Formats: sequence, C-alpha cells, structure tokens
Amino acid sequence: MSKIFISFLCFFTFNSIHAQIHEIGLFLGGSNYIGDVGSTTYISPNEPAFGILYKWNKSPRHAYRFSYTQSQISGNDHDSKEPSRHNRGYSFTNNIKELSAGLEFNFFDFNLHEERPKFTPYVYSGLSYFMYNNLYINAGETQKKGTKSAIAIPMTLGVKTSFARNFVLGLETGARYTFTDNIDGSNPSDSSLPKFGNLNNNDWYVFTGITLTYTFGKKPCYCAD
Repeated sequence: MSKIFISFLCFFTFNSIHAQIHEIGLFLGGSNYIGDVGSTTYISPNEPAFGILYKWNKSPRHAYRFSYTQSQISGNDHDSKEPSRHNRGYSFTNNIKELSAGLEFNFFDFNLHEERPKFTPYVYSGLSYFMYNNLYINAGETQKKGTKSAIAIPMTLGVKTSFARNFVLGLETGARYTFTDNIDGSNPSDSSLPKFGNLNNNDWYVFTGITLTYTFGKKPCYCAD
C-alpha cells in the first residue's frame, strides 16, 4: 500500500514540475432516472447528488477528468403521464455510486492563467463504473437482493467560468447510458423472478448540477512536446 502511495505522489510531483495545471473540487446537484418505472422526462432532478472531481488540464481546450459521484435515484409510476404506467403504480429507490474517467473538451480557449475571466461551453465523455442495489419487484413490492455493478457511458454538456482567482464555476447536465436494464428492478438476472417493461432498452440516469473547483499548479507551456 505504501509503495502505491509513494508512486502516486511521485507521479503527481513529476507532473506539477512539468508545469501542468490542476483543478480539484465538488459537484452538487440532483439526479433522475429514465427507464421502465416512473416519469420519462429526460432532465428532471428529483433526488440530491454530490461528488468530488479532479481535472488535469493538458491544454486550454482539453483536460483529463476523474470523478466520484453518488446519489439515491427513484422512480414512481404515479409521476408518469403514460396512463398504463400511472395505473400500474410501481415505484423504487436505488443507490448509485459512480467512478468516472474521461476527456473534457472546451469549445473556447480556457487558459486559467490569463487575468481576465474566461467562459466556455464544454462537453465530457469517457467511461463510468457504478455500483447499485440489485432490485426486483414482486406483487407490486420492491425487494433488494444484494448489490451489482455495471459500466456506463457518460455524455455531459456544460458551461463554466473562471469567476475569481483560482476558482472555476460550472453548470452541467450529464446523462449516463448504462449497460444494465435492472436499476429499477424490471429485468432481474434471476430467471425465476418476474420481469416487465421494455426488456430491449437499457436504463439511463442523469446528474444535473454545479461544479466548483480550485485551480493550482505552475503556469503551463501549452506547446507540442
């Protein structure tokens, strides 16, 4: 364990010496789910979400981004405008714990060492690994049967500004296409348990909120190696 920590520290120090700039901060917002239970509105946060994130800015246009986010997500058929769902009356809650890594791309140059405030829209994508409760619904009641994990593809769109020295404020919404159809308990892996809904479509979940990061590191030289 100590060797891993020392290796990480050396890696971080090496990159700082080579004039990279770093950001570390928080995500605060809400989450919602899209699947076989509840509302089908794509962006409709109904549960709180929070996380931490780190960015390693390689140029004014792109950064490597790493994050951990967690939230309870829920769905209730009574919130749906579809009569068949509303009359069915199923509901569920689940817990998402997500690790994500990928590339953030800025539409405009975002050089944090310039004195004037900067602003840019941005997109982010990569790969997410998340853990969730393994649910199933029996006789209208939601039951839990251990925990499972799956992969998701994040697709995030946002805007951000360097509103003060060493601070960046962002607003973003990010949909996750998951490689599972059982966040809501509609498609349990156990063949003896009941299934329902569209079994050919996987579930989605969405994080929407603000990011606040603190920037540090020496002024970089954005040039080709």
